[in-house]
Amino acid sequence: MKLDGSIAAVVTGAASGLGEATARALAAQGVKVAVFDLNEEAGQKVAAEIGGVFCKVDVTSDADVDAGFEKARAAHGQERILVNCAGIAIGRKTVSRDRDTGEIKAHDLKSFEKVIQINLIGSFRCIAKAASGMVTAEPMEDGERGLIVSTASVAAQDGQIGQAAYSASKGGVYAMTLPIARDLMNDGIRVNTILPGIMMTPMMAAMPQNVQDALAASIPFPKRLGKPSEYASLVLEMARNTYLNGECVRLDGAIRMAPK
Repeated sequence: MKLDGSIAAVVTGAASGLGEATARALAAQGVKVAVFDLNEEAGQKVAAEIGGVFCKVDVTSDADVDAGFEKARAAHGQERILVNCAGIAIGRKTVSRDRDTGEIKAHDLKSFEKVIQINLIGSFRCIAKAASGMVTAEPMEDGERGLIVSTASVAAQDGQIGQAAYSASKGGVYAMTLPIARDLMNDGIRVNTILPGIMMTPMMAAMPQNVQDALAASIPFPKRLGKPSEYASLVLEMARNTYLNGECVRLDGAIRMAPK
């Protein structure tokens, strides 16, 4: 896919972190970008700076996602690219013991379900709705109509203690990549997933420097945290390389996560 002003894209979670970097990288190539996010202030700022359009979207809401795509398509036309970056993470063990009282508590299902709803079902909701529009678009070179990139995590393959909910959600994103690519193969829509390792996101930047340094030292090479721009660069390559389809790519400096 040639990235230029003829291409429209939707990026979820684009007000910060990996999504913001991706939105900016696509816009720098001339792509018309719709910023989907719940954070209206930050999202409006990013959209204004890249000449895009902001859509306030909760990916767990059918109505929000429908309205977001309607607004994006009214502004830019049918999107050819969807990048799913909206997501949350929690840390909670399946069973935990209160240090003071010794009380044993099971993982509450409400928080488990929330992670699944946002990370997994939210991603699929956006995929299905984007694909339903992409199939109507005129085919480009090789018969291509669109590209979908989702964000899993290295936790999909080597989740740590306390990551049952997060790993389940990201494992689902990882596992559905190939079947969705097969579902859409006759429509010329490619589907790929990126599994980031330890990235310098706003959440990571808020951690103490000694924690950041320790995490960086655990990465085989290069011994630093991943940059959002490196995630965005991989999205651009996935767009340009039409033969890359149904693939899940780790972006992690060769790290394999220990139990904790």
